[in-house]
Amino acid sequence: MRQMATGRAGTGAEGEELSLAERAYRAIRDRLVMLEIRPGAPIQEEQLAQSLGVGRTPVREALKRLQYERLITTYPRRGTFATEVNITDLAHISEVRKELEPLAAALAARRATAADRAALTALRRELESAPAGARDASDLMRLDLQVHRALYAAAHNPYLEDTLVRHDNLATRIWCLFLDRLSGMAGHVEEHGPLIEAVVAGDPETAARLARGHVEGFERAIRAAI
Repeated sequence: MRQMATGRAGTGAEGEELSLAERAYRAIRDRLVMLEIRPGAPIQEEQLAQSLGVGRTPVREALKRLQYERLITTYPRRGTFATEVNITDLAHISEVRKELEPLAAALAARRATAADRAALTALRRELESAPAGARDASDLMRLDLQVHRALYAAAHNPYLEDTLVRHDNLATRIWCLFLDRLSGMAGHVEEHGPLIEAVVAGDPETAARLARGHVEGFERAIRAAI
């Protein structure tokens, strides 16, 4: 995911602070998405700052963004907590993703640059690099996030990218909650192979069809695991 526009030209102390805020944001975001910070857990600014090696100001800036993205919640006089994972949100998240994931995939097939295609091809090779059963579940989920984010970036629509990154983060939290019940997870992640091939080949219709099928398969797998 790209940096916020305000950070693109920063220099000196201000630029360094923006860079630290972006670093803190990405690190905390992915801990929340992967449930390394458990749903409902209190968010401790000082503890996060120490673990990331930054000051409390970058962490505060990161937490503002994460609250907007529904990954944390602040309650007056109680504090800030990781958002609970509510399975009833699955239908709402899937409604958005079933419409926008195919759009992003089709746009990526049309607009991907040589650098985008090279990055996606590298991810395709990583998908094939080890037998599915040999991969750790959390590593598979991180690879899934990487592929989705690379596809969104290749669409070259920053508003669409922001929307889909946020919704994919929320969907991934639901997926992680049911990891121990999802025996077909490796196959789900490996579905990205043909999708990447379609994008790299510049085939928007196939890319859109595969992206929609991927989201529908995700929803079916979760509902079967409940």
